Amino acid sequence: MKVLVAVKRVVDYNVKVRAKADGTDVDLNNVKMSINPFCEIAVEEAVRLKEAGIATEVIAVSVGSKSCQEQIRTALALGADRGIQVETEGKVEPLVVAKLLKAVVDKEQPQLVILGKQSIDGDNNQTGQMLGALANMGQGTFASKIVVEGDKVNVIREIDGGLQTVSLNLPAIVTTDLRLNEPRYASLPNIMKAKKKPLDVYTPDDLGVAVTSHITQIKVEAPAERKAGIKVKDVEELVDKLKNEAKIIS
Repeated sequence: MKVLVAVKRVVDYNVKVRAKADGTDVDLNNVKMSINPFCEIAVEEAVRLKEAGIATEVIAVSVGSKSCQEQIRTALALGADRGIQVETEGKVEPLVVAKLLKAVVDKEQPQLVILGKQSIDGDNNQTGQMLGALANMGQGTFASKIVVEGDKVNVIREIDGGLQTVSLNLPAIVTTDLRLNEPRYASLPNIMKAKKKPLDVYTPDDLGVAVTSHITQIKVEAPAERKAGIKVKDVEELVDKLKNEAKIIS
C-alpha cells in the first residue's frame, strides 16, 4: 500500500510570531522554520504503518518555495521513502493546495493520503476536506486512531460529543489530530541518509493546475496585550474594581 503524506513549512511552534511594522505580513527574518506539528504527526503515522508491514512506500509531498525542501528532507529522515515538491511562489491558499495535491494523487495513485488537520499559521482546517471533495475520496478527519483492515481503514475521530468511529473504503483521506501519536526525533544517521533519498520537483504547470488567488490579505497585526493583574487587600476592593473598573458586575 502506498501512503502519501502532505507536509507544510511553518514558523516553529516555539517561536513567538511577530507582525511586520507596516502590518503587511508576519516577520520571517531569521525565524526558525519547521514542519507543521500536525503534519509531523501524519508522517509518524505513515511511517508506523510501514513498520507494521501495512504500507510499502511513504511519499512526503510539500507545496511551496524551494526552501520547503528542508521540511521534505526532515520527513525523509523520519522515515519517508521519497519526496515530492510542488514549487510555487508566495502564499498559496488551501483550495489551490488541494488542487495541486489532487494532481499529485492522480499521478501517484496512493491508497491512503494522510494530512495534518490544520496548519498552525493559517489555522484554516480546509485542505484535507477540499482534497476529499476534489478527489471524490472518503475522508476521516481529526483522527485519534487509524486501523487499516484489508481494503478499509477505520478512523476513530474526535468530535464535540466524544469519539466517533468511521469505516472508509480505500483509497481514502485522513487528517490527524494531536492525540494520534507522538512523533519521533530524526537520528543523525537517518538525517544523513535522507540527503540521498529521491526528491522530485514539479511546477503547477507540470501538473496542469492554475495557481490563482481568491483571498486578499489586508492586514496582519498582533493581538492586544493583556494588562498585568493586580492584588487587592480585601473582598470589598475586589468587588469595587469589578464593578467600576472592569464593569463586569453591576
